[in-house]
Amino acid sequence: MSYFAEHRAVGEPHVLIVEDDTNAADALRILFTETGHRVSLAHSAARAVELAAADAPDLILLDLTLPDGDGLDVLDRLRTRGAHLGTVVALTGHDHPEVRQECRDAGCAEVLTKPVSIRELLGRAAGWIESGRKSRD
Repeated sequence: MSYFAEHRAVGEPHVLIVEDDTNAADALRILFTETGHRVSLAHSAARAVELAAADAPDLILLDLTLPDGDGLDVLDRLRTRGAHLGTVVALTGHDHPEVRQECRDAGCAEVLTKPVSIRELLGRAAGWIESGRKSRD
């Protein structure tokens, strides 16, 4: 059985990838698409807010450093609109306790340091998605 087949999603969950590095974003898009997820992709904070407000994601993979603002500002803007956030997993290049705490205070379920392990992402995605769906119900 292939690695992708082992981690195949059930019910085509919606994953919003917010990442300004196009190579990293495309790699994540391919990874999640190949494992049965419906993927939306945003390279900026403004686009992330637009996409999430229009189609509630089950999981948001959120880069903290975006060209038009801080990734955590996306969460504030979505909450202001009353949008469903699903589970939010922050992606950062800065593995500092202060950054981790700021993310948790903003409502992130997890904080992962880049580069992120593909095995960890896929291995934990189902749980994050289930949690995101429960928060919507």
